[in-house]
Amino acid sequence: MFIEGQTFKNLDYTQNFLSKGEYESCRFINCDFSSSDLIDREFAKCRFVNCNLSLVKLNKTAFRDVQFKECKMLGLRFEDCNQFGLAFGFEKCQLKHSTFYKTKLQKTQFKESQLDDVDFTESNLTQAVFQQCDLTRAVFERTNLEKADLRTASNYSINPVINRIKKAKFSLEGIVGLLDKYDISIE
Repeated sequence: MFIEGQTFKNLDYTQNFLSKGEYESCRFINCDFSSSDLIDREFAKCRFVNCNLSLVKLNKTAFRDVQFKECKMLGLRFEDCNQFGLAFGFEKCQLKHSTFYKTKLQKTQFKESQLDDVDFTESNLTQAVFQQCDLTRAVFERTNLEKADLRTASNYSINPVINRIKKAKFSLEGIVGLLDKYDISIE
């Protein structure tokens, strides 16, 4: 099934899941997908606004040029998505307790989002932007952060010994997050 250019508004997909198919240039506004199944669905050039996608199953889900704005997205496993052409952006979203293990996130835009306890282990965040994002307890291990912009991000702890940070941008205040492993006090 191919669906193009439709708007889905104020719908509850917690019991009756969104139909399998390809969704292109569609908008999902105020929809509740929590704990639902988006397995094998494809979204291209779609926009999710003020939706609850917490604990959604993402096995083989394709997100190609998809924007999430003001969405609640707790406990998602983005590494289960179809990685071919994976591209999305997040604005004013809650992505707490989600994982991007080994996910290719080059040039991904994270704007004004809560990224508490998010796992970026072995992901590629080359040229990603974390604009005014809270990265409390976010995990960066063997992560590629080359040319990433974290100048306005806060509460991150990134070990420069085990992560690639060449030409990444940090603020002077944020430099403390690069020295956590040394257990020193900077005043």
